[in-house]
Amino acid sequence: MEKITIRSLIAACLGLAAVAPYALAQEGYPQQEIRFITAFSAGSASDIVARLLAERLQKNLGQTVIVENKPGASGQIAADYVKNAKPDGYTIMLATNTTHSANPYLFKSLRYDPVRDFTPLAQICNFPFVLAVSGTLPVSTVQELINHKKKDGAALSYAYGNSTGQIAAAAFDKAAGLNATAVPYKSSPQAMTDIIGGRASFMFADLASAGAYIESGKLKILGVTTKERSALAPTLPTIAEIINKPTFDLAAWVGIFGPAGMPPPITKRLSDELVKIASSDDMQKRLIKMGAEPTSAPAEKFGPFVAEQLKIWGEKVKEAGIQPQ
Repeated sequence: MEKITIRSLIAACLGLAAVAPYALAQEGYPQQEIRFITAFSAGSASDIVARLLAERLQKNLGQTVIVENKPGASGQIAADYVKNAKPDGYTIMLATNTTHSANPYLFKSLRYDPVRDFTPLAQICNFPFVLAVSGTLPVSTVQELINHKKKDGAALSYAYGNSTGQIAAAAFDKAAGLNATAVPYKSSPQAMTDIIGGRASFMFADLASAGAYIESGKLKILGVTTKERSALAPTLPTIAEIINKPTFDLAAWVGIFGPAGMPPPITKRLSDELVKIASSDDMQKRLIKMGAEPTSAPAEKFGPFVAEQLKIWGEKVKEAGIQPQ
């Protein structure tokens, strides 16, 4: 019995020696630069938020935080990249409902699972989407856009650069009976360029990335996708009230994830720092100014929220009549 006990003690000591460097690495986190991956291109709403967060996160953690854009495939490229990264806290991702709520229903197969393959860190904000048309299109209201199609027999098309824009446009098109042609783009800024140039008729865009074009008159906004009128644009009617469809309620959410299996101490450190940044007066003012609604929440609340949103967006995709690709 004594011999076995000694062997067991030796094995236990060896095991502790093996994990000691890993434990120390967690305790001293962060010890190197952090890569902050975004799923969409520069100039998009998520990119803007990522850079605001990275600037403050770098200051708080005392380590370089580098934002890397990995756009394409509706966010799948970035999500797959982060899924396969080491779960050591040095690769994190700013994700949205596109990657973690809608994609599982928009594509027949994904290389990642939005719940199983990620560690939720923090919820940051929501983005109300608005129906936008070219500033030169002779319509000023949603009803005029609908009448434009019916009266002139115009062949309409809608552009989209993310899943929220796609689902909102498809749902609106179906409810309004426009029979518009869907035109996909790699990102929202590219889609807006073609709306402004008259190569597509309308799109649903977030206020953050569309704001400058709206102020310059290159884009006109006709309605907002939230169920209630948004405090960010209180005079703008909702699509729900215009087309008399109370269930029309779409807003994009933004949150931060790491790969699955991150150590709890590192998860908590990042979650605490991100929530502190997102809930600060300065950050909330910046978010509101750019067209976002602050909704900061820590990892323990963000995880259940992601699971709930996965079900909700599945229903929205089905209601819009979108078939998975």
